[in-house]
Amino acid sequence: MVTTIVGLPPPFSFLPQPMSQSALLIIDMINTFEFEGGASLARGAEDAARRIAGLRRRWQEAGAPVIFVNDNFMRWQADFRELVAVCAHDGMRGATIARRLQPGPEDYFVLKPKHSAFLSTPLDVLLAKLEVKELVLTGVAADSCILATSQDAHMREFQVRVPRDCVAAISEARKERALAVMRDGWHVDVRSSRAVRP
Repeated sequence: MVTTIVGLPPPFSFLPQPMSQSALLIIDMINTFEFEGGASLARGAEDAARRIAGLRRRWQEAGAPVIFVNDNFMRWQADFRELVAVCAHDGMRGATIARRLQPGPEDYFVLKPKHSAFLSTPLDVLLAKLEVKELVLTGVAADSCILATSQDAHMREFQVRVPRDCVAAISEARKERALAVMRDGWHVDVRSSRAVRP
């Protein structure tokens, strides 16, 4: 005889449920790259930007959310549109990248004061409203903002993917070390963007 207790879920409902939504995060790619090591980082970011643009098209076609998460560069009185305009301006080191990934009206954006996309930002609330269970992290730098965000996402029990061809660091060695930490430390999927779908 099977006894059913009112208010308890059916057997095995404690097992992981299918993902309801996957969000693509584009982190710090709207950038001047005017800092020490910025020229090297920009070169890697230009290659990553082409792959990110392809992922973004897949997400848009699937109707899945694309979220730009960007440092405010300590410009506390600027909004995101101003940052895009500055970075895309002729002569700026990051202009090609900013133009390639130009945010559209359907995209979301979050400004952050420090490395992690979650630190002192409304990202948690936005992801809850969008019913996101999986995050695909792209952008720069793999060994700082991507690394910090992936750890915070893991601690919040999101499934996390970091396509290796969609992130950059000042050097390839730094990028590879960061990817190894994410893969081995908290089981992040670091396969290339070819394996990534919404």
